[in-house]
Amino acid sequence: MTRRAYAHRLPMGAPDDVGALTAAFASGAIQAHSVVAILGKTEGNGCVNDFSRGFATRALSDALRQAGANPAGVCLVMSGGTEGALSPHMLVLEARETEEPARPAALAVGRARTPDLAPEDLGRLAQVDLVAESVLKAIRDAGLSSTADAHFVQVKCPLLTADRIAAAERRGQTTATRDTLKSMGLSRAASALGVAVALGEVSRASLSEAAIGRDFSLYSGRASTSAGVELRDHEIVVLGASPRWAGPLSLDHAVMADAIDIEPVRAALARLGLDAQGQLKAAQRARVVALLAKAEASSDGALREKRHTMLNDSDISPTRHARGFVAGALAGLVGHAEIYVSGGAEHQGPDGGGPVAVIVETREFEP
Repeated sequence: MTRRAYAHRLPMGAPDDVGALTAAFASGAIQAHSVVAILGKTEGNGCVNDFSRGFATRALSDALRQAGANPAGVCLVMSGGTEGALSPHMLVLEARETEEPARPAALAVGRARTPDLAPEDLGRLAQVDLVAESVLKAIRDAGLSSTADAHFVQVKCPLLTADRIAAAERRGQTTATRDTLKSMGLSRAASALGVAVALGEVSRASLSEAAIGRDFSLYSGRASTSAGVELRDHEIVVLGASPRWAGPLSLDHAVMADAIDIEPVRAALARLGLDAQGQLKAAQRARVVALLAKAEASSDGALREKRHTMLNDSDISPTRHARGFVAGALAGLVGHAEIYVSGGAEHQGPDGGGPVAVIVETREFEP
C-alpha cells in the first residue's frame, strides 16, 4: 500500500468562507479524514492583532468537524495579509492510501505539532530545539528517507501578547522582548533556525541566542515560518519528494536572492517540465497547483543598489510591503495571483530574499 498526495487550491470570499471546502467534502472531491493540512492566505494585516487568522481557523475547524474529521489532527496554517492583488485562498493537502504504483519523486506530505511553547522560550534556543525535533518527526511522518528530500517546511509559530508576557513575569521569568510585534520576528527567526538545524543547513553548535534575528548569514533555503496569535504551539508541514508515494504531483524549490530574483523560480518551473521562458501560457498555468514563497524587506534598505523605503514607513509594516511586492513579481511569472506569499523571512533565505516551492501536475498525467 502506498500513499498519494492531493493538493486542492480553493478560493475564499472572506476569512470565514469555507463554502468551496464544504462543497468539495460533499462531492467527495476532498476526503475530510485524509486532510493533513490546510494553508490559507487571509486578508488581515498579518500583525499581532490579525484575528482573521483565528477566525479562519475556527471556520475551517467547524467545517472539518461537520465532515467527520478531527480538526486537532489537521495543521491549520493561516497567513495574514493579501496586499496588492494577492488573492485570498486555501491550499488543502491530503494523504490517501492507494493501490497505485509508487512514482519517483512524487509529492509527499508530513505533519507534526509541538507542545505549547513557554513565553520565556520564544525567540531563544529552546524554541530552535523544539522546532528542530518536530521537523524531523514531520519528515518521518512523510516517509522521507533523507532530509535532502524535504523541499519546503512550513511552520506556524506563536507570538507574545501582553497577557503571555505578564504570565511569564509572574513566574519570575523574562521574555526575549516585551514588544509584541517584535516577538513575531523573533518567533519566525527561531523557528526558521530550527528548520535549518533539522535539515543540516546550519550547525546547532554554531548557534547562540544572540544570533537569533540578527545574524542573517545563517538561514534555511527551505523554511517558511509564520507567527500568529491563534496558537501557542507550532504546526509543522513538510513537503517532500519520495519514491514511496504515488500520484501526479511533483514539487521543486528555489531560493530568491532578493525580492525580484525570479530566475531561480523560473528554473524550478523548467525542472518540473514547464516552459517558463516568459509568463506561463494558460495550459501550463493550469498545471501549477501551488506556489509558496517568503518575502522580506532587505535590512540594508536597498534593492540591487537602489534605495527602498519599506523600512521607513511608520504607517505600513515592511512585511506588508514585501508581500505585495514579491507577489507581483511571482504573479507575473505564473500568470495569476492566487499564490501563497508570507511576509517576514528572518533566516529564511538570504537577507531580502526567500525560499519558494512549486507544486505541479506532471506532464505524463495531462489529459
